[in-house]
Amino acid sequence: MDYDTVGASDFGASLRGIGLNLLVRDVLSQVAFLETVFGMKAHQATADFAIMRYGGQVFQLHDDGTYHSNPLLGLLPETPPRGAGIEIRLYDTDPDAACAVAKAAGGTILQGPTDKPHGLREAYILCGNGYAWVPSRAL
Repeated sequence: MDYDTVGASDFGASLRGIGLNLLVRDVLSQVAFLETVFGMKAHQATADFAIMRYGGQVFQLHDDGTYHSNPLLGLLPETPPRGAGIEIRLYDTDPDAACAVAKAAGGTILQGPTDKPHGLREAYILCGNGYAWVPSRAL
């Protein structure tokens, strides 16, 4: 599928399994953060929406304003963090490399790269919208 040209209805109809859609205050700044820190690729990025690709997986970013009639909009906190309780794990990203650029890209390092007993080296990085991104690599 060509994510740069696919229409909304065809893209929506293609989605399977579990999906991830993050509501953000500023789609383009979130895109810049994800591309800079984690090497992700954005498709059809606008002020309202972006398709993000991480390896062979895709997820979506939506601006708050696109959810004007969605029941979730009323539950969003006025100030971050928004994503408390969710970890977005990126198993193919070097945590040391991600932490090296995260602060300059607007991120907050909650926990620097650490070797964990469950066999991963990982870090916890908050983006400006308060989502916890966890770059991880096998030890």
